[in-house]
Amino acid sequence: MRIPPYFSRPVWQRFFAGMAIGGIVSWFIFLYIFGEWNEKYSKEIQKQREDIADLTNDIKIWQEDYKELNKLNSQKLIVQDIKVKIQNSDKYKLDSFSVFEIEDEIIEDIKMMKAKDIETIYKSSDLIKKIIENKVFKVNEKRYRVEIRQMVIYTTLSIKVDIKLD
Repeated sequence: MRIPPYFSRPVWQRFFAGMAIGGIVSWFIFLYIFGEWNEKYSKEIQKQREDIADLTNDIKIWQEDYKELNKLNSQKLIVQDIKVKIQNSDKYKLDSFSVFEIEDEIIEDIKMMKAKDIETIYKSSDLIKKIIENKVFKVNEKRYRVEIRQMVIYTTLSIKVDIKLD
């Protein structure tokens, strides 16, 4: 069997030439479209990588802030300062130094409550009252006792007392 000679018929030659040119043109169109898509997706992937890096940094910042806030909240739940105020010192005509000495002695007596959590202080508030009210203070050869009028337990333990002669 013999293959027919296509080179002698121009119709077949045009057909094969058209197929070759069409194949080459379609290959260039494919390369152009594939290149555009590839470039588009490369840009999108790069943008997503940058977004992921930004979000990862944001997560780290938020976690650090969260840890810092937890640390601050844990400090807020601890008694950090003790304040004592005598309300009726003018009734006994005490000078400010005597009032300061009495307030300082009261603070010295309950300073172990500093740096304790608020719940512990609240549970031991009766003990604090007994410690303060059972002590006798000597000022100018006179003996005084104090009576607690108000006690506020928060990050600052604030106690207001009245003084009276023993």
